[in-house]
Amino acid sequence: MGSNTGEKPYKCLECGKSFNDRSNLSSHQGIHIGKKPDQCLECKKTFSQSTGLARHLRLHRGQKPNKCWECEKCFYQKEHLTSHMRLHTGEKSFNCLECGKSFRNTSNLCSHQTVHTEEKRFKCLECGKIFHHSRYLVSHMRIHTGEKPYKCLQCGKKFHHSASVRTNHRIHKRGELLRRCGE
Repeated sequence: MGSNTGEKPYKCLECGKSFNDRSNLSSHQGIHIGKKPDQCLECKKTFSQSTGLARHLRLHRGQKPNKCWECEKCFYQKEHLTSHMRLHTGEKSFNCLECGKSFRNTSNLCSHQTVHTEEKRFKCLECGKIFHHSRYLVSHMRIHTGEKPYKCLQCGKKFHHSASVRTNHRIHKRGELLRRCGE
């Protein structure tokens, strides 16, 4: 019953998710009790469901079946492709409830939300500027040290921040487009 008809009569009482057969429900219920019977033989990481293990094995095999049709970058998980596509579309559907600022993914939103909940803890000893995260202080310190670890592969110019390389790359792309259109 259910597996050939598209019906999903077996429902998890914990979360409400439905399944087409009893064995899939049983396998799923393990996630609610922390049961992780499937283990990767290469790195020993464990998974609550065999589908998670199958997805994980793509990493070890170098398989990236999810390809972006805009830039042809490949990802091993569909969720990573979905998140990546927001770069092309400009979609920012994760909103901070405190201030309304929008983000492309939950990771950036969570990082931002510390602005509202935590004190600024990381202080630059050179100029006194204070930051919420240590990574922002590390990035800021490059201004004082003169370190420019990011290099444009097209022109060789060096930058303090990786975002500046991306901006520089877009300038190169725009220049190429203008040259092509002007011919």
